[in-house]
Amino acid sequence: MARVPAAAVAASGLVGGYGIARWTKKRPLGGVALAAAGSVAAYGWNQQAGARAATGLTLAYVAAFAGSHPLAKKVGAWPAVFAVAGGVAAASWAVTRRSA
Repeated sequence: MARVPAAAVAASGLVGGYGIARWTKKRPLGGVALAAAGSVAAYGWNQQAGARAATGLTLAYVAAFAGSHPLAKKVGAWPAVFAVAGGVAAASWAVTRRSA
């Protein structure tokens, strides 16, 4: 079975979590999706690059989620979500490619 890169899981978690919360109008449900994807991504980061990298990338994931809120006030909700998802994916790729 092919492995899904942790960068894709993290980006999908940010986009999917927001999408679920918006379309269902149930923010906690979006939070569950966000947390589940973050956990899977953290596991992948730990496997690929070690605990320190996983901790740093997990903090970046949480910071991206938090940072998307003030950014959304400036550029709109979806552009903010896509921007932070891209940032987390790029950071994940940069950190994990060295250890591959």
